[in-house]
Amino acid sequence: MSRPPLPPFTRETAAQKARMAEDAWNSRDPVRVSLAYTEDSRWRNRSEVFQGREAIVAFLTRKWEKEQDYRLIKDLWAFDGNRIAVRFQYEWHDASGQWYRSYGNEQWEFDEHGLMKRREASINDIVIAEKDRRFHWAAPGPRPADVPGLGTDPF
Repeated sequence: MSRPPLPPFTRETAAQKARMAEDAWNSRDPVRVSLAYTEDSRWRNRSEVFQGREAIVAFLTRKWEKEQDYRLIKDLWAFDGNRIAVRFQYEWHDASGQWYRSYGNEQWEFDEHGLMKRREASINDIVIAEKDRRFHWAAPGPRPADVPGLGTDPF
């Protein structure tokens, strides 16, 4: 199975790969998201370390049960060869209605078919009031074209 764009990445294809990942994650469909990864993909997400598509689906299912009304923006940070780094922010609320904004960085490594074989994510959460939310598009679904990326504002 091939998942273009393929490495080695250019600025344009790395940004395209980041946006494709953002759109998939905003679908909140664990199976759809898992298909962008190799069968034996290795992940570190916060303090969890696991491997394989089945584990990815299980992780994402748990994640989106906890992180309700999830909306994500990813921006390209750097790229080289078959690797891409992104920074991201997402907003969500828990079962009690408390809103959070999560900030993070991911490092991705791809195989020759454009599938991600390694993902490492470092993430921090801050409590926010609902009035301080920034991401308001209809969810689940992709960020609309008229909603900008993160730009130069890190926070």
